[in-house]
Amino acid sequence: MNKIKLFSGEQIPMEMHKVKIVQKIQLAPTSKRLEALREAGFNTFLLKNRDVFLDMLTDSGVNAMSDAQQAAMMLADDSYAGSQTFGRLEQKCQEIFGKRHFLPAHQGRACENLLAKVLVRPGSVVITNYHFTTTKAHIVLNGGTVVEAFIPEALQTTSSHPFKGNMDLEKLEAAIAEYGAHRIAFVRMEAGANLIGGQPFSLANLAAVRNICRRHGLVLVLDASLLADNLHFIKEREAECRGMSVREITRGIADLVDVIYFSARKLGCSRGGGICTDRADLFGALRELLPLYEGFLTYGGMSVREMEAIAVGLEETMDEDMISQCPQFTAFMVEELARRGVPVVTPPGGLGCHINAREFLDHVPQEQYPAGALAAALYLISGIRGMERGTMSEARDAEGNEVFADLELLRLAVPRRVYTLSQLTYAVDRITWLYAHRRLVGGLKFVEEPKTLRFFLGRLAPLSDWPERLAEAFERDYAQL
Repeated sequence: MNKIKLFSGEQIPMEMHKVKIVQKIQLAPTSKRLEALREAGFNTFLLKNRDVFLDMLTDSGVNAMSDAQQAAMMLADDSYAGSQTFGRLEQKCQEIFGKRHFLPAHQGRACENLLAKVLVRPGSVVITNYHFTTTKAHIVLNGGTVVEAFIPEALQTTSSHPFKGNMDLEKLEAAIAEYGAHRIAFVRMEAGANLIGGQPFSLANLAAVRNICRRHGLVLVLDASLLADNLHFIKEREAECRGMSVREITRGIADLVDVIYFSARKLGCSRGGGICTDRADLFGALRELLPLYEGFLTYGGMSVREMEAIAVGLEETMDEDMISQCPQFTAFMVEELARRGVPVVTPPGGLGCHINAREFLDHVPQEQYPAGALAAALYLISGIRGMERGTMSEARDAEGNEVFADLELLRLAVPRRVYTLSQLTYAVDRITWLYAHRRLVGGLKFVEEPKTLRFFLGRLAPLSDWPERLAEAFERDYAQL
């Protein structure tokens, strides 16, 4: 653990790097933020970055690169075919994951598209520890259905369970019995279940899932996009793995699954993605689609400079100092907010701090998108951009009815090596103020609602003048300080 003990006895997380390149950010006045919210249709995805102070929307593609990654980008081989850059990335993936075959893709959802087209047919079922928005969309678009087999603790926002991302083995067996193994396209484990707070699974649970899949002849697929955080938690929380190196744990995970895919916008701190497998049949089927959807086999829609950076970033992920920062900074935020009575997801997961919007805004019904309203309210009083992970992130059913999310969360991502402890302390302060004034926040309604992944492009409007009243209260309180 990279923590330092202060003379007071308090422990704080310690950055194991120094900042050598900086980017200036601006904190716009409250009036400007209100104007920006209106222009964005109260959807934080549509805010312009020039109006954002701390961008905690996601860790995807916004993690800081290391000096070694920047240097490697200068070595890139621009050849369309037979690129040495591809060879270096392929070799690194083979070394770390132990899979013979590697296919590049421009990001994680591109990998999902390829896998869905190869494995999913009308009537197919995919069993997962918890769904992710783009994964589910690709499966549904190809005629499949997603069945979740999460453990009961997964939906308990306040818990001490160390591995809330585990798959419920009884639910897995029951789903196989109900649908029949012939209808199961694949079983999917997400390393760090995003939508329930970046919660990890244990190596022991993955091994048990693997045994069930092997017994029924099912393909086991790992979404490794958030693997870095999951590796940290396995090493810290799973007693049997504490003596293992990060590299050993990684190989232990990889050996249990048939397919690994990842978004390098998360894993590797660059931009791109890839699919790794030992299955020659799957590799052959995926390989045929790659030039059609992504580009040639040796770049897959990626810049070769990014590919060089991914190869270095994957190696850096084997460093415990690197993978521990996001979970430790997240834990700092979670613990500070919990101390102030703010409802947060515990235990702290990876990816970022998750606020329980349903409890934070218990007066706002789910049909008025409390997590989306909380995201808008926090931006208004702080300039911090977070992401709604609740009902807005779900899709309506075939009849057009609202599908309510299991959890209503505001995710405040902690990009790796980007923000300082003082900036996180600022975030804690503004969230604390907002919690004290939470009754001022009202709901939202859609005024422009896309049918697919509406949280990306949809526009909303407040159901009252609550944004104006909230802005006035904030200006009044902080003007007195």
